[in-house]
Amino acid sequence: MREIVLDTETTGFEPETGDRIVEIGAVELVNHVATGEVYHQYINPERSMPQGAFEVHGLGDDFLKDFPVFRQVGQAFLDFIGDAKLVIHNAAFDMKFLNAELEWMGLPRLPMDRAIDTLSIARAKFPGAPASLDALCRRFGVDNSSRTKHGALLDSEILAEVYLELIGGRQPTMSLVAQGAARETGQGNWTPGSRPAPLPPRLTEAELVAHAAFVDGLGDGALWRR
Repeated sequence: MREIVLDTETTGFEPETGDRIVEIGAVELVNHVATGEVYHQYINPERSMPQGAFEVHGLGDDFLKDFPVFRQVGQAFLDFIGDAKLVIHNAAFDMKFLNAELEWMGLPRLPMDRAIDTLSIARAKFPGAPASLDALCRRFGVDNSSRTKHGALLDSEILAEVYLELIGGRQPTMSLVAQGAARETGQGNWTPGSRPAPLPPRLTEAELVAHAAFVDGLGDGALWRR
């Protein structure tokens, strides 16, 4: 099973008012294991970035002006993600921007059912608790000390660790094995199978003789005779 954990950075909050994507970072997981394959691209938004965005992203107009615009990299991004599920924190936000950029290119939109929203998972699993990426890092002990500024690739790498914790820990196959056993038994809980060969007795011959003599001494009403 192939999944892509991704994050975007943008100039603002609404593509409909002219905000654009300035960075995409994505990490490939296969069967919940990072393969080392990543996608990372800075993008010229073809507009000035708001002053506040400089502080958040650590980027500016001068840095971004020499990078390609989205229409030059959009197809390469689609080629990387393929038909994999997309693991995103607050998926509605990133999907909104990605689909706006793809529409402007004349490419098909990404359906929302491809997105696995870790924000929704966290809120369902820990109702009422903070569910930001930083809060989940603290909850699960994921090191985010290098996250001094937002960065799409770094955030996607951190999110990949958080996602594995949300779905059952960093060894998610353990829960999948238990689920398979439950299905085989037709029950909600795992039950052990019978031992294929009985264990050899641990009592010595002398101990067996002594026990028989002890039972004989108890008379016909002894529990062992019933």
